[in-house]
Amino acid sequence: MPDPADSTRHIGTDGIGSLLLKFSIPSITGMLVHALYNIVDRMFIGHGIGAHGIAGVTLSFPLMMVMVSFSILIGVGATTLFSIRMGEQRREEAARILGNAFGLLFFVPLAASLVALAGLDPLLRLVGASEDLLPHARTYARIILAGSALSTTGHGLAHFVRSDGHPVIAMGSMILGAVVNVALDAWFIFGLGWGIAGAAWATVIAQGLAMAWCLAYFLSPRANTPLRRRNLRLDFRQTVRPMLVIGFAPFSMNMAHSLLNVVLNRRLRTYGGDGAIAVMGILMAYMSVIFMPVFGILQGAQPLIGFNYGARLYARVRHLFWSAAAATTVLLTAGWAVSQLFPVPIMRLFLPAGSDLIPLGVRALRIFTLVFPIIGFPITGGHFFQAIGKPVQATVTTLSRQVLLFIPFLILFPRYWGLPGIFAAAPASDTLTCLLAIVLVSRELRRLRQAEGGRQSEVSGR
Repeated sequence: MPDPADSTRHIGTDGIGSLLLKFSIPSITGMLVHALYNIVDRMFIGHGIGAHGIAGVTLSFPLMMVMVSFSILIGVGATTLFSIRMGEQRREEAARILGNAFGLLFFVPLAASLVALAGLDPLLRLVGASEDLLPHARTYARIILAGSALSTTGHGLAHFVRSDGHPVIAMGSMILGAVVNVALDAWFIFGLGWGIAGAAWATVIAQGLAMAWCLAYFLSPRANTPLRRRNLRLDFRQTVRPMLVIGFAPFSMNMAHSLLNVVLNRRLRTYGGDGAIAVMGILMAYMSVIFMPVFGILQGAQPLIGFNYGARLYARVRHLFWSAAAATTVLLTAGWAVSQLFPVPIMRLFLPAGSDLIPLGVRALRIFTLVFPIIGFPITGGHFFQAIGKPVQATVTTLSRQVLLFIPFLILFPRYWGLPGIFAAAPASDTLTCLLAIVLVSRELRRLRQAEGGRQSEVSGR
């Protein structure tokens, strides 16, 4: 069995640039493949089923996000603690965190999905489904919710694989899931004629295979931190409670994202009808190609920041933050340029050339992405606070963009500007969130600089 100390020690010694590339490129690759799956999936649904199919999937998204939120509550908090404990060389505690998280990642979302299935139709109406869209949304959501525990467990374990020093294996799980999903989409929708149910079954099967891939790693001799039966027993005081405290910030963010989508869908239905909901579903699929590489960088940076923070290498922590913030800003600026210059070809990927939804989609895309070049900083800031175990700052940074600002703007702006006001709520909330993140992150970086100075004085005085 490999010595875990040898395989993770380089995280505190290697060059920041090369280390960030090593951990981020596999994650970016996997996330990009996953994002391209989202686009191909919407393309298949749009051309094989129609705009109502896209709208039905879009309406199911808030329920899916709730399931993911429970996974993130456990997974992000657990992997943050896992990385910090690895940096502190407390290997047995890290192994216990892995074991406790594994069971919770499966059974907590499973219980939540059963509750959702029991009241599915009222939930879909609550999120904005009209009577025309309800059959599409019901068919898709029922299958997705039934298999959601596979998705949440696989997603959480992929983070552990990355934090355990094997980002390429984590990337493999994402690529496997995306490739299988696309292949089954084509077969089920066009070959077998299963329609929107085929899209849902393709997703569930692919997610199950991705979970099996990650589980196989932790049961193999390659794992630096193997999954052991004795660590499955829950330790609420020393393990579960701390992971839930840290995971609450990203959990809140994703629950807020679900709430945001409920409000967004209902406002779109009021001011633009079912067609506006379909357009938003297209925008969400397209923008995932922009955001997935951003999140890939941050997923690669997060265990590095956590490890170095645990090892009290604060100068490296600051360097990692600025490197990640610069990289995300470059990606989002590139995404902004493509969105502003080529909105018509983008919309035609999902809709027939003569569709009357294309002009609406072009206008929505240009407004929605208007300030993308400035949002890399606040997004990086939220992940930075998660990585160093600062749940309050992480919660404030992440919730400002999706709840405290965006939802009030969604309610207020359409009263004056109608449907365009809904799209304008995004750049308005992004701008104010960026200003808030500058204040919070600057304060934390200043504290780390002072801590680094004190640590150097302590070492030189010995």
